[in-house]
Amino acid sequence: MKKVMKIMLILLGVLVIIGIAAFYYIKSMMPNGGGNNDITEGYYRSFQSDAPLEMKYAQPGAYETAYTEFPSENAAIGKVRVWYPKELENGEKNWPMILVVNASGTPASSYEPFFPRLASWGFIVVGNEDGQTGNGETASITLDFMLNIPADSVLSGKINYDSIGVIGYSQGGAGAICAVTNYENGARYKAMFTGSAAYPTLAKNMGWEYDASKITIPYFIAAGTGKSDDSGNDPERSYGGVSPLSAQIENYNSISEEVPKVRARAVGAEHEQMLARSDGYMTAWMLYQLTGDAEAGSVFQGENAEILRNANWQDVEKNR
Repeated sequence: MKKVMKIMLILLGVLVIIGIAAFYYIKSMMPNGGGNNDITEGYYRSFQSDAPLEMKYAQPGAYETAYTEFPSENAAIGKVRVWYPKELENGEKNWPMILVVNASGTPASSYEPFFPRLASWGFIVVGNEDGQTGNGETASITLDFMLNIPADSVLSGKINYDSIGVIGYSQGGAGAICAVTNYENGARYKAMFTGSAAYPTLAKNMGWEYDASKITIPYFIAAGTGKSDDSGNDPERSYGGVSPLSAQIENYNSISEEVPKVRARAVGAEHEQMLARSDGYMTAWMLYQLTGDAEAGSVFQGENAEILRNANWQDVEKNR
């Protein structure tokens, strides 16, 4: 009898996860992933932090930005959209590049103000219109396009191909991991960040299966403490939220200690708030890893790292 009950409980847990995965898929087909998109013009002005570097990097940087776009033969991508420092147009300098992998049902055009803010810190920032990014395929195709940018483009000869980062949110977090680990051109990335990446069991059920242990580049893993990211349930027996702490720990621990890595959770942040809530430290991570910015690095490095004493973040673990 006990054995039968155990089997029934396991089956129930599997059914719950499948059911939630189906719900997550339906939600992903809705505009903005079925959630509220708070990334509107000037969204960063409402952000507050007592940590000076988080506050600094959550705001625009010093560069005026410009925009260009390219049509794509891939229907899901639609357009490759690129924001960049306008100074790029009148010099010979090569600039670091960041590819952004969209959350569910959230094309770049639906959260456009995010991109120029990040570009204003001295990055070429690349997005596309795909709202189903979890397997990393369109990220890989977009990267290939940027690696072979048309010769008549303003960006030609201006991209530092030795300094490329990738960031992804929610479904796009799984997509970023897949882009780095499952495709040949994933070896071109030098750093990565994910915000509330779909946890491994959920990702597998959705067809976005990934193996974080394959990651060999500096990785910052972020999520929120809200119920939508961490329901408090065992994620292997029932729905654990999109990105529960246990999955963060599992992914972090699976990555070699030789790889610089950080995990942390934004206090009180719900799933749909993580893009705005993680903006400052995501920017700092990319500045540090792609440009060697020492001030940005002090957010993460050593016993006095700002992230360790920032009340906006908890459950912080790092290996540098």
